[in-house]
This record gives sequence, C-alpha cells and structure tokens, in this order.
Amino acid sequence: MVHHMENRGASLDTAFHALADPTRRAVIHRLMTGPKAVKELAEPFDMGLPAFLKHLRVLEDSGLIATGKSGRVRTCSIRPQRLLEVETWLSEQRALWRAGADRLAAYVENQMTEDDDA
Repeated sequence: MVHHMENRGASLDTAFHALADPTRRAVIHRLMTGPKAVKELAEPFDMGLPAFLKHLRVLEDSGLIATGKSGRVRTCSIRPQRLLEVETWLSEQRALWRAGADRLAAYVENQMTEDDDA
C-alpha cells in the first residue's frame, strides 16, 4: 500500500510539474478538442519550435499526452486516464478540506451556542 502511494505520488509529481507551466496547460486545453499536429499546436505560441518541443516532451514524459508519427507529421493527443488520475487526487483532497472545514464550522457553532447558554 505504501509502495503504491509512493508510485502514485511520484506520478502525480510529474503531472503537476507539467501542469505548472501556462504554455503546457494551454496545450492541454487545445488538445481537449481532439488530436492535433505539432505544427498546429505550436502556431499560437510566441516561441521557436525547439522550445515548444521541450514543452511537449515534458507533457509526454508526464503521461498527460501521447504522440505518434504518421509520415512526416507528428500528432499529439490527450491521455484521458492520466488526467483522470490528477482529477481523482484533487477530488480526494477537496473532500478532506471540506470535511475539515465542516468540522471547524460545527465546532465554532457549538462554542457559540455554549457561550449563549452561559
């Protein structure tokens, strides 16, 4: 179990590292509508192709996208399972934060009621 959590943590680390950059988030956003050629993906970004390819490499290494080559055209696509893993972790954290906030709210309300009764 701990080993699984360590692997999941390392895996999440690479995903969050990849998502930490606004260019890479924009690439993910653009790929949500479907696979795109690298040239098409790179068009709106104000950077050279070598710099853009480094961003794609980070996304691919993190498992968030997959690339394939057909002839001379390299195409990128989203790996939905990987995004689901990130969303699952965020949902788990959100549930923990909400539970803690609910307990705090109940405690404060209880304290206020006790103060009113005193």
